[in-house]
Amino acid sequence: MEKKILVETSARHVHVSDADLKTLFGPNAQLTPKKMLSQPGQFAAEEKVTIVGPKKSIPNVSILGPSRKKTQVEVSATDARTLGFEIVIRESGDIEKTPGCTLVGPYGQVEIPEGVIVAKRHIHLNLEEAKAFGLQDKQVVMVKVNTPDRSLIFGDVVVRVRSDFAAAMHIDTDESNAGCVGMSTWGEIIE
Repeated sequence: MEKKILVETSARHVHVSDADLKTLFGPNAQLTPKKMLSQPGQFAAEEKVTIVGPKKSIPNVSILGPSRKKTQVEVSATDARTLGFEIVIRESGDIEKTPGCTLVGPYGQVEIPEGVIVAKRHIHLNLEEAKAFGLQDKQVVMVKVNTPDRSLIFGDVVVRVRSDFAAAMHIDTDESNAGCVGMSTWGEIIE
């Protein structure tokens, strides 16, 4: 069976806790969906923040909803260097012992003690898709991407399986640019 997966670019973004959302946007703040994402229930919000690092800041960074238990910032390696952070590659949610930063919103600012990561490239699959592909949660695979003039193979791609996921591979903007990945680029999973 050919194991094809849609490859999507995940640009820099922030996930916020309810408490931090209220500090950044006011006591009655709620995330306002702007665009639904490929993962069920996930959306890019109208609300944006500025990420402040040791060297520079990046304004107008999208928040993805819904809110989470802990605030987390996902950037590319280029962004991390620009901001002045060590490049720490982790799976989303794995933020222990990572750099912290300041987030600035229109109402206030938040100092997060940890949570700035470069997200590890990954594949989302629901239980049925994982079974059809013969893959398991936390399995590490390679994905071959064929694009005109910039084909490449991504190694160290972690498979994430959960009942509420939908099949898609996520890479950051640096990785996407390296392979000239477009809106309808597909990859082949290689075990």
